[in-house]
Amino acid sequence: MSENQQNLQRGLLPRHVQFIALAGMIGTGIFKGSSDTLNMAGPSVVVAYLIGGLLLFIVMAALGEMAMVYPNDNVQSLINKAFGFQSSFLVGWLYWINWLIVTTVELLAAGSFLQYWFPSIPLWILSVLCATFIVGINLFQVKHYGEMEFWFASIKIITLTAFIILGALILFNILPNTTNAAFSNYTAHGGFFPNGLGGMLSAFLVVMFSYGGAELIGVAVTETKDSEKVIPKIIKGTVARVILFYVLPILVICGIIPWNAVSSVDSPFVQVFSLSGLPGASHVMNFVLLTAVLSAANSGIYATSRTLFSMAQNGEAPRLFSFITKKGIPLNGIFLTTVFILVGVFLAYLTPDQVISYLMSIPGFTVLLLWLSICLAQLKLRKQYTKVPAFKVKWFPYTTIFAAISLIGIFIAFIFNPQNIIGTIVCLSVLTVLIILSFVVKKEKQQKRVTSVA
Repeated sequence: MSENQQNLQRGLLPRHVQFIALAGMIGTGIFKGSSDTLNMAGPSVVVAYLIGGLLLFIVMAALGEMAMVYPNDNVQSLINKAFGFQSSFLVGWLYWINWLIVTTVELLAAGSFLQYWFPSIPLWILSVLCATFIVGINLFQVKHYGEMEFWFASIKIITLTAFIILGALILFNILPNTTNAAFSNYTAHGGFFPNGLGGMLSAFLVVMFSYGGAELIGVAVTETKDSEKVIPKIIKGTVARVILFYVLPILVICGIIPWNAVSSVDSPFVQVFSLSGLPGASHVMNFVLLTAVLSAANSGIYATSRTLFSMAQNGEAPRLFSFITKKGIPLNGIFLTTVFILVGVFLAYLTPDQVISYLMSIPGFTVLLLWLSICLAQLKLRKQYTKVPAFKVKWFPYTTIFAAISLIGIFIAFIFNPQNIIGTIVCLSVLTVLIILSFVVKKEKQQKRVTSVA
């Protein structure tokens, strides 16, 4: 295999990487999952998004610092440096499974948004059509993928900005509307914490699912031009924007619709525009939501294929996934991801009403474990840095330790929450299988090394 087939191309520009990370984070979690979090926590879910945003910032800063010292290493390579092969194996496969589920959820959500216009067509058929479109995009060179993702994400960001502005106009009765919106909605239906602190904490799983995707910067770093200059700027800008694009829209929704009147079927965003009285607004919003979740699915295909490629190069996945085409596309990784997405869509065919909610609970666990691994890797590697990075985490090690302890606490709380029983069983079962496999694969690698020396 020639040299250009062994390495991914550095075809991503700074704006591509920034919007890839934004695209991964702004998807079903906010547009569809916000109805679940509002039903769990009411208006207090805003607090959960703010706390999650703080943890996100610390994790991203830790990742950015390590990217400065090791510019050619992605997330798995950094964890390998810190804790060795088995930890890298676990995190790599967990990350692949995470994005596999996320991508399936995004495509199922895309199918559900299409059902707004085509209610008679089954969800699984619409989701397969969306999957075909997204996989097709990922067969282009990475620079074309990055350009398309840039425009996909731009639509989401423009729409969220317009939603916040229109929502504020409705809330302050500047724009004529039929909602009778009032700030009293924040406290009138059981208070700001209608289900207590427990309700807010239970919403954290979907919140973590929503913010998962920020670490895509750590995947894209090996395909980014001038990554040492670009990554710190991207991290600072991305985190601030994402917190704004979650917290402000949720405040708008809670102000316009009583939290206990938010439908679990349609997106709250479509509901708000339907109630606003603006002609055709709900159709426009539904179209934007469709492009938004397709964009997040696009990021998912990118993440899964690149993760498999990186693991195959490190001996953590079968060697066949290290093959890339002349255009720099990890074709086998895309093919495997596509097969498993079709399995997920089949599950939607079996249980169309529950599958999205069930699937959304699982990536929350994997995101927690990945973020925890990033924090622990930074704590370990900081002592081994060969140069002083231009970008450093403030108040180290206290900020990183705070984030790590918080993530462990949230993880334990999830495990013992009876509402998360299905996600807990699936996540712990997968984790157990991966731990066993890590020992098996490590032993095989050691035997091969002994054989080659002999």
